[in-house]
Amino acid sequence: MSTRQSTITTAAESARNSVATAYSKSRSILEGERLAQFGVIVLAVFIFAGLFAPFIVPHDPGEINHGEDGDVLRLAEPTAEHPFGTTHLGRDVMSQVMMGAQVSLIVGLTAAVIATVVGTSVALASGYYGGKIDNILMRLVDIAYGLPFLPFVIALVFIFGSSLYNIIIVISLLMWRSSARVIRSEVLTQKERPYVQSARAAGASDFRIMFRHILPNVLPLVVLYLTFGVAWAVIYEASIAFLGFGDPDMYSWGTILYEAYINGAIRYAWWWVIPPGVSIMLFVMSVFFIGRSLEKVTNPDLRHN
Repeated sequence: MSTRQSTITTAAESARNSVATAYSKSRSILEGERLAQFGVIVLAVFIFAGLFAPFIVPHDPGEINHGEDGDVLRLAEPTAEHPFGTTHLGRDVMSQVMMGAQVSLIVGLTAAVIATVVGTSVALASGYYGGKIDNILMRLVDIAYGLPFLPFVIALVFIFGSSLYNIIIVISLLMWRSSARVIRSEVLTQKERPYVQSARAAGASDFRIMFRHILPNVLPLVVLYLTFGVAWAVIYEASIAFLGFGDPDMYSWGTILYEAYINGAIRYAWWWVIPPGVSIMLFVMSVFFIGRSLEKVTNPDLRHN
């Protein structure tokens, strides 16, 4: 084996060992954190509900339910038939909440992945190349930070439409900024490490160094921002929907709260309000509990707290 091949192989092995070490630390921390375990269980329940909601919902979420006397069950309190009660149109709240889990999963995961990929790519290019490229990319991040998130997202949704895919895109457009800035700082540190110098001396391309050698070593930080991104995306989608800019063709937790609010039922029909509200709270809490535990992988000082 030539010296160049040996050097590149050593650098690749170092990156793989870094990933394996981060995985081992993450697993051991999660096993010792009860809040993280609680978060995993709750998140698993939401994932199950989101994936199989169309098959397990007790009623069609858009169906108007009638009582035994034939009257519409308007704002009916919880019963065995309708555990979360009904809306002002006689629709089953539990079925709508379960379908809302699907929307939250789609928005949370998709927007978080897009934002993290964009933020990580910007961070790698900015931190690795430095100079003018770094200045240009960081000024774009500064501009993104200068835009008020929710008003800007609402304006874009109003312009381009309130479909679920447009909501995902506009949330992703601004959510990448935090990961880009923080991961860039770690890239600046990693690019001065011996394994990067060795790979560069061996003739590895910039693309290979960034994505084959540096990226695995900043991967714990990437995963951390991906995790938190899921929670923030769900919060933003719920906020947009509650303000009336959600996708009218889909049931989301924010849309359910919006419907309860505009019909005045938010003051007395607690069964219409509490389930979606608690669902948002539990989903976000579970993700943050997991993210908080994973943060100890990237910040050793937290392991003693």
